[in-house]
Amino acid sequence: MNNYKLNLVNFVIKLEYRIILKIIQNINNLYMDNIYKIYLISDSTGETLDRIFLALKAQFLNFKCSSYQYAFTRTENQITKILETCKKEKNSIILYTIVDTQLAKFLTNISNKENIPCFGVLGDLILRFSKLLNQRASHEIGGQHILDDEYFKKIEALKFTMAHDDGNGIEDIEESDIIILGVSRTSKTPTCIYLANRGFKTSNIPIISSIKLPNKIINKKKNICIIGLTTEPERLMDVRKNRMNLINENQSQEYTSLKNIEKEINLSKKLFRTYNWPTIDVTRKSVEETAASVIKIYNIINS
Repeated sequence: MNNYKLNLVNFVIKLEYRIILKIIQNINNLYMDNIYKIYLISDSTGETLDRIFLALKAQFLNFKCSSYQYAFTRTENQITKILETCKKEKNSIILYTIVDTQLAKFLTNISNKENIPCFGVLGDLILRFSKLLNQRASHEIGGQHILDDEYFKKIEALKFTMAHDDGNGIEDIEESDIIILGVSRTSKTPTCIYLANRGFKTSNIPIISSIKLPNKIINKKKNICIIGLTTEPERLMDVRKNRMNLINENQSQEYTSLKNIEKEINLSKKLFRTYNWPTIDVTRKSVEETAASVIKIYNIINS
């Protein structure tokens, strides 16, 4: 091959290499451009805003984003600093819960000038309720966290629930609002803690073949809501194996045996049918979904 042809080949190779690099770069830029920067700005703890954003995010399957939380944002100086950060990033979006109307207006005005999408989560809702109820809103920051009777009711429920976890506190279990039963690793404890945070005194009792249920459960005198949790054996086996691996426990063949788990599940279902206790299959449910189902049953029983 003469020098001319060799140089031509090298030129083509370099050109193709540059084209490939350019394509990769464009793909990367396109991918990066589709990642949104979500700024969650709150004048309180940010808990409300965080929950709303999680619910919003769950509605969009191809929503790629990074979120940044700014709690206790109560001055124009704080907002200015946040917006300076927003301006440096592509695809910035602001969600906020700020009850101070002047501060909220300051945020939206600057965001509009900088062409940054900005959405108030509570503002319009508060305004509409104010008109509907024909009264002015208090605009109290963190109003949902005030130490009122409802707050102390939740604290009392949480203390009760922790004292009645995993079969403990049987002596006064009739004081429970809700009693949860189920075999090991059916999300009894996290469900009970979630319910306690909603103000329900909740106990949970594990179903073990060698141990009888307390007479106070079987011969209940009060209208206590008793609910059984069940799940698919295969799913429970995976959960138990993961648990054993986590605590480095090797001698767990009976605990993780599918055959044994099927017996446990069947025993629990038979028990629930015997006493006509409503059941919830938690196989594909989150703790929040399970708790919501429990509350629905509780409301039906106590209606």
